[in-house]
Order: sequence, then structure tokens, then C-alpha cells
Amino acid sequence: MEKVRPIELLAPAKDLTCGIEAINHGADAVYIGSPRFGARAMAGNSIEDISTLCEYAHRFNARIYVALNTLLYEHELENARMLVWDLYRAGADALIVQDMGLLELDLPPIPLHASTQTDNRTIDKVRFLESAGFDQVVLARELSLNEIRAIHEATNVHLEVFVHGALCVSYSGQCYLSHALSGRSANRGECAQYCRLPYTMIDANGVEIVSESHLLSLKDMNRSDQLEALLDAGVSSFKIEGRLKDVAYVKNITAYYRKKLDAILNRRPEYIRSSVGKSSYTFEPVPEKSFNRGFTNYFLNGRTSDITSFDSPKSKGELIGVVKEIKGNSFTVAGVKQLNNGDGLVFINSRGELEGFRVNRVEANRVFPLNMPAIKPKMQLYRNYDHSFEQEMNKPTAERKINVDIEFSDNMFGFTLSMTDETGIGAIISEPFLKEPARKSQEYNIRAQLSKLGNSPFDVSDIRICFDKDWFVPSSLLAEMRRKAVEKLLENRRISYPKEYAKRKPASASLSFPEKQLTYLGNVLNSKAESFYYARGVKTIEPAFEAAVRKDVPLMFTKHCLRYSMGWCPVWQKGKSPYKEPFYLTYKETKLRLQFDCKACQMLIFATM
Repeated sequence: MEKVRPIELLAPAKDLTCGIEAINHGADAVYIGSPRFGARAMAGNSIEDISTLCEYAHRFNARIYVALNTLLYEHELENARMLVWDLYRAGADALIVQDMGLLELDLPPIPLHASTQTDNRTIDKVRFLESAGFDQVVLARELSLNEIRAIHEATNVHLEVFVHGALCVSYSGQCYLSHALSGRSANRGECAQYCRLPYTMIDANGVEIVSESHLLSLKDMNRSDQLEALLDAGVSSFKIEGRLKDVAYVKNITAYYRKKLDAILNRRPEYIRSSVGKSSYTFEPVPEKSFNRGFTNYFLNGRTSDITSFDSPKSKGELIGVVKEIKGNSFTVAGVKQLNNGDGLVFINSRGELEGFRVNRVEANRVFPLNMPAIKPKMQLYRNYDHSFEQEMNKPTAERKINVDIEFSDNMFGFTLSMTDETGIGAIISEPFLKEPARKSQEYNIRAQLSKLGNSPFDVSDIRICFDKDWFVPSSLLAEMRRKAVEKLLENRRISYPKEYAKRKPASASLSFPEKQLTYLGNVLNSKAESFYYARGVKTIEPAFEAAVRKDVPLMFTKHCLRYSMGWCPVWQKGKSPYKEPFYLTYKETKLRLQFDCKACQMLIFATM
């Protein structure tokens, strides 16, 4: 039987505020962008802020992972090395990296996590990364439960999977479309998101198949109903996407997954939470109320038809009902959700586009818009801005507390206060005091004063009073001893924090890389990355796409397939297209050619202009 496995809920943070709220709302770990070299160029953070976040998270044994997951040019290597040392000294628990050149630098013993940008979708690749010294591997989003289970059974490394948030249509790290068309590299954190544009699909003869539809845009991931299956498949870290999302998103989605995971952990003793402290909330988390394009569990249980968001790349929000009756400048809604003044509603208009409007006033189920939209009866309505919910999210919405047992006792010279938290870490404070018998019972006041733990991360679980006699204890003494005990317990928790250190092995102890030749798909952009692969059995290496742009090579590899979406897949649907291939996607001056690799069950995208 497998030993008890620690499980972490990993939440995103674009900044310090989001990171602290992620911890407050139940995250076991938070990932945040470094000052430079993160895969979200607009989500960098200062060393000082990262240090502050580490100090706060470590109170709860929660961990901070810093994303330093772009490819590095030669002239950036030394700056990256110094940055890693700065992050290590700031208290970061691990780095999420893509560029293997980092492993050839003089690094501190900080654990490394292999970013999803390293294209981790096979047993051989994950086994290799484990042997190279990675402590955790972020698996490709496209993997099924069976594929995840097979990787877990063949390796010992911690496996991390995405469970919620936006989906890249291409395999991560294997998308070069943005760089080819605009010079903005996704592997450098500057993706221009060409996948979210409205394309017209034509065949080889120029016949239009689909007009101005978001054919490469996917729904957002939501695997909240598959968490237990993922646990049993071997996943240790559940990752929420969203380092560009606002604090309301982080609060809502983190709290939602915390509650879902806790319900499982409470009845599955073979899995334990990796951090401590219980969060309490002032709201009920609802994922549909945060940005989403509709939800899919992607390919977790095989190929399905629910993964695309062709109508719009914008947020739909939550379905609230259908238009019932239109009357003048108002209409009624058939639905069960309460609408509020100031809500934002959207619908799919007659052109197949997502259109929105603001609610000015609500009377029962009758809605008075600010400007009357072109809606019709039986149209579905979605709410992508819940005014009341957002107002609530702007307030303090969660507290996270660690349970402590308190014992207050007398001694020969005065009194002793001891605090022991739920992890067994304790603090003892003794104060000399001339004891006098009390005129009335002191128990109520002692309990009341010692329970006032205020803004500390602690919450009283039990108080024991151990006196020979009922001594008089002034409130001022109790308050001072309580304050000192809390400070000492915090310090003892800081000292006892279970920091992990990497034990990286030399290249000679690593497995050989699964391939002997690396094309541009290997993303080798500097000499240190070359050295890394040569030392591990690779014979020939082409430079990364960012170093030498190539023509007539695939710019995107995607498991999303437009032949399947149209019902023409010869494998799954036994279908046949009435149009002549190759197919093309066009948007203004951009023209992309589609190629279908049925053996690998993927679609390849080339640029023709």
C-alpha cells in the first residue's frame, strides 16, 4: 500500500496582495512571477514583495514557487543566476523553470520544478527530468487520467496538473505562432494570443467553410469534479491557472477548490494536506462567477466535443436563464438566480457574437437595462459581472487560523503560560508574580483574556488552567504573557519551518535524454542549454525558433482538431469532409495552413504569410 502522500492546492498570484489572499483562502502553495524571466512578462514582482509573501506563507507551512520559466538568451544567463540567488535568500521554496541552461549554472540548493513549457507528456520525458534533478514536474494539460497514472507508476517525482483556468490551444512550449507573426515569443512570456482571434476557415479552392469564428479559442478548464480521480492517478499538486487574474478571481477559485479538496481529504486518510491552518469564509465560492469562457475538463477522460469556445474568447460567466417576455425598455427572465442592479449580462446575438449590456434596475424578475439590447424571447442570458458578489469580494473575505492548545499554570515564583499548536510546536513564557488568593473565581477572566489572539494566525482550541489555589491574576499580566507567547510561537514556527533543499546529481548520474537529435522544438537558446543536453547523450542540436526563425515548419501543435469539431474526423467519427484540403484560417493579412496528423491525433498549424 502506498504511503501517506502530502497534497497541495497551488494558487496563482500576480502580486503580493493576490498571494496573501491565496494563502488566506486556503492555498497550500502559491506561484508568483519573478522580477524578470517569467512566462507572464506583465506579472513580475520585486524581491522584497516575494520575501514578504514567503514570510507570510511559511507561517502556515505553505510554500512559494517563483516562475522563472522563459527561455534565456546568452547575455541573460549571468543575470538569471544572480536572480536565483536573490530569490533563494528571499525564502522562495522552488523555481519553476523551462530553460535547461539554468541547471548548468552555479545555483543555490533550491528545488526546481519543470514548467509545463518543457512539454511533459511522456513517461520517458518525466523520468528523465526526475533523473536530472527536478523535484516536481508540471504535466501537459492534454494528458488523460490513464496517461497521468502511467507516468506516476513509472516515476517517483511529484506530479503537478492544472485543474482550473484558461487553456492554451497548443501544447505548452510548442507554440511559435506569436513569435513568427509578431516577434513576441510565448516562450519568452510575451504571447500575443493569436489563438483568440476570429478566423474564417476556407478550403483549398477558397470556398468558405466557417466565417469569422474563434476557431482556435478553447473553453476554460474546470476539473473540480475529477479531483479524487486525479489523486488516485498519482497527482500531488493541483494547480489553478491565473497569474494575470485579479484578486477576486484568486479568492473565489482558491476557496472553491479548498472546500472540494478538504471534503475528499477528510475521508481519505492516505492523503494529507501539505500545509496547516483552516480557512473560514464570509462567502460561498462559485466558480461561474469568476472569468470563464465556459468549462471543460479537456482530455482528462478522452476526446470530447465540449472543449471549444468558438463564439467568443471573452467571459460568459454564469447562466442565469432565458429571456421570457420583452415589453418596452424592459424584459423578464425565466430563471432562479437573483439579479442585482449593476449586473453585467451577455448573450449570443444574431451574428453569433457575444454581446453585453449593463442592468440599470431589477424589479422581481423584470430587468431594466441601461440601454435596451437586441434580445429576443428564448435567448439564453449569462451574467459575467455579479455586482453584489464583486462588492463582497472587495471586502475581507477569509481568515486562516492554526489551532493552539493553551495551558496556564502557577509555579513557585509566579505563573507559566504554554502554547502548543496543531503541529506540536510550542512556546513557554514564565513571569514572576507575587501570588495572592483571589476573592472571586478567576477562571472566566483567564479564559477570556487568553482567548484574545486577535490578528495573530492562531485560534484557541483548548485552554487548561492548572492552579494549586485560585490565585488572583490581573488582566494586564495575562495580556502581556499572551503577547509574548504568540511572538515566541511565531518565532519557533519560523525556525521550525520544514524547508526543502535540492540534491542535484551530476550529468553522469542522469538518464540519457530520450532523443538523440533536437530540432527547434527543443527550445535550446543558449550555450549552457546545449551543454546540458550534450552531457546527457544528445548528438545534434538545432537552435531555438527564437534564435533562427524558420519557414514552412509547424508553428503550433494542438490536440484540438478542427476536422473533429466539424464532424469529419476519420478516426473518431468516421467522417469525411465535403471540402478540399488543405484547409486555411484567415484573419486580415494572416493566413494559416492546417495539417492533420491522425497517427499522433493532433492538428498542426503553419503560417503561409
